[in-house]
Amino acid sequence: MKDFLKYTLATVTGIILVFAIMLILGVVSLVGLAASEASSTKVKSNSVFTLMLSGQLEERTEENIIGELTGQVSENLGLDEILNAIRKAKENDDIKGIYIEAGLFSSDSPASSYAIRQALADFKKSGKWIIAYGDSYTQNTYYICSVADKVFLNPQGMVDWHGLAATPYFVKDLLAKFGVKYQLAKVGKYKSAPEMMTADGMSEPNREQTEAYINGIWQVMLKDVAASRKLSVDSLNAYADRFITLAPQEELVRIKLVDKLLYTNEVRGEIKKMLKLDADEDIPQLSLSDMANVKGAKQKGDQIAVYYATGDIVDTEAAGMAQQGSEIVATKVCRDLEELMNDDDVKAVVLRVNSPGGSAYASEQIWNAVVNLKAKKPVVVSMGGYAASGGYYISCAANYIFAEPTTLTGSIGIFGMFPDFSGLLTDKLGVKFDEVKTNKFSAFGTPARPFNAEEMSYLEQYIDRGYELFRRRVADGRKLPVEQVEEIAQGRVWLGNAGLKIKLVDELGGLDAAVAKAAKLAKLKEYYTEPYPEQASWFDNLLAETNKGSYLDEQLRATLGEYYAPFAFVKQLNRQNAIQARLPYYLVIN
Repeated sequence: MKDFLKYTLATVTGIILVFAIMLILGVVSLVGLAASEASSTKVKSNSVFTLMLSGQLEERTEENIIGELTGQVSENLGLDEILNAIRKAKENDDIKGIYIEAGLFSSDSPASSYAIRQALADFKKSGKWIIAYGDSYTQNTYYICSVADKVFLNPQGMVDWHGLAATPYFVKDLLAKFGVKYQLAKVGKYKSAPEMMTADGMSEPNREQTEAYINGIWQVMLKDVAASRKLSVDSLNAYADRFITLAPQEELVRIKLVDKLLYTNEVRGEIKKMLKLDADEDIPQLSLSDMANVKGAKQKGDQIAVYYATGDIVDTEAAGMAQQGSEIVATKVCRDLEELMNDDDVKAVVLRVNSPGGSAYASEQIWNAVVNLKAKKPVVVSMGGYAASGGYYISCAANYIFAEPTTLTGSIGIFGMFPDFSGLLTDKLGVKFDEVKTNKFSAFGTPARPFNAEEMSYLEQYIDRGYELFRRRVADGRKLPVEQVEEIAQGRVWLGNAGLKIKLVDELGGLDAAVAKAAKLAKLKEYYTEPYPEQASWFDNLLAETNKGSYLDEQLRATLGEYYAPFAFVKQLNRQNAIQARLPYYLVIN
């Protein structure tokens, strides 16, 4: 009885403590919310927006409560918040320029880097200035920062400029060591997503398309940097071939990759000159988080909804990735789009797609929701870094499609990849199976054995029907003959600028261009945008992170870097729909 009372008291005390902590956090959150609602960031005259390019770029960021409480969270940047901050800085007369400080920055895609650079170029059209500084520049940060009026480098720093390479990896032999192999049914010679699990290296069609799109991305980068730095494309290619990354710093100034070698304190002096401040005066600075609270142009007119569809496409939330916000859950997206369809305040919808694809079934359900939505109001797609395979499936029914030049799109094809664990269970672990069945295919899908030839034949027919449906959806949405779609399909990945030529997209442009087109289609004179779905509250994020273990995922992301995405894909493979419309593996472009 004594032990019972002791344990009961301990349990009750624990429950009280948990509720007390939740109450404190809730009060703090409410106070913070009230404070933020009551006041916005006041911009001082002669201010500078300081953009720290450091951390992992995502389409939209989610709060990591546990990581923030423990102080062990990597810094994530939202593309949406960066673009909004640059836009506000352009519109605010008290902000005179932007100072970019390049750090360890990882972009989610070449198209996102392009979008930031384009926003900075648009900022300069207002007559304001941009200064960039880096202790060292990665190739990606240099590409973005090269748009600046002045590019400064630490006297002991470097500019990484070496070209692009795609380095897919293959785990077939690794799986074989555990007695696991995958059985494949696919349509499209370019549909290369399963190669990671079923091949030793790239197929020739996959190599062909990969060479095409990394060369296409590189040409965009060369053209943009050449225009900003007043250099020739040939010179920039020659610098990459010479591996200028390890050249003496003075050489980087001589060949005009940077303007001057300065230490951090000396850069402050350059900014003060631009602001016409005395040496002893402070520089009024605004951070990215400050810019979030700076009032923008007053919203008036009719509402255009911007719906963010980001991540892997999955059937239900249970099948999704562990990290919150990293999937497009078909059941939720369909429900959300129906609500937007029935909301009379929403006059048009911009579907912002950043997805490599996923479940073919889920993609079909979202396609249907888009068709229903389009019947009542205009739908314009804005493609981000990826809108390929399933990402293109959910886009093709829109009234109009925008893509960035370096968006990865297309990949019209389907595959089914089915694990065979019989080698692991029988050969490695010694598990024996017997079989009793009532019908010929009663044991279909059992882990005791691989599919036989007849079963694979049925699966291949099923995959073929899925491909025919996908192809027909594209033909109907893009108003093209099926035969013409077949010529550009076969699972091939295209860049946005190539997709424009073959009518996969209607126009090159970013989110702002898509919003303007939606307003035109809806015949709106005045309008404002509202983002959807609504960001989760801090309490929902706390519960989600506790239940899903996203804190551990955050640490894995920080440790694995660019290899986190393929790791997460393999980890979740058995929870994914077996029939996939997905890009070739997870692309790692160096």
